[in-house]
Amino acid sequence: MDLGLVDKVCIVTGSTAGIGLAVARQLRAEGALVVTSGRSEDGIGDLHVRADLSRPGGPERVVGAADERFGRVDCLVNNVGWAEIHRFEELTEEIWERSWQLNVMSAVRATQAVLPGMRERRAGAIVNVSSTAAKRPSTGMPEYSVTKAAMLSLSRLVADLYAADGIRCNAVTPGPTATGAWLGQGGLAEQQGEREAVFARVAAGRPLGRYAEPDEIAAVIVFLCSERASYVTGAAWSADGGTVPIII
Repeated sequence: MDLGLVDKVCIVTGSTAGIGLAVARQLRAEGALVVTSGRSEDGIGDLHVRADLSRPGGPERVVGAADERFGRVDCLVNNVGWAEIHRFEELTEEIWERSWQLNVMSAVRATQAVLPGMRERRAGAIVNVSSTAAKRPSTGMPEYSVTKAAMLSLSRLVADLYAADGIRCNAVTPGPTATGAWLGQGGLAEQQGEREAVFARVAAGRPLGRYAEPDEIAAVIVFLCSERASYVTGAAWSADGGTVPIII
């Protein structure tokens, strides 16, 4: 299936590992011109921009570098994010602020930076990576749940505001995914107890009985970037193995 992504300029934030890296690889395989970003010096993109996306100016610098190299941005994937296990009553102002800046404001700033060019060309696709925790909050990740819920609201807002300009905006809500964030040393599984035991328990809690693979989440994101999703906007696509059921 031709997704119509050849020579499309696509920014993927937080794309040096995990879901973001899988998205970047799949976009490149479709012939897109990919801009990767993150705190690492190296990335697989046609252009890689090292940036702290949690700080004002970081997302804007990534967008500016893409504009300078390629003259436009066709697709933006706001993937960068951060989560830790916390008790709600123990959350400090610092933790709330850190989560808000990286999980929400990075996407706000990047989106504001790409909008002028997309509106001028009357075309663009934005995909925000949220979480199942946005729909059904995780009691062990309270600040993550709240900020990822904000990403759903941001997605719908941008979709409503800029549909008439030819800009689509959608969200994806992954469940637990087999990345370093969950399974690595010090990751979310290990933070909750013995890593292998937590891994097995969390996997068994999905109707499909396993974690997602990064490529499975990336495939949904890449589709939403593509011309095959030309009539899809303002949606929140679950990619969670049936974790959060549809309410009818």
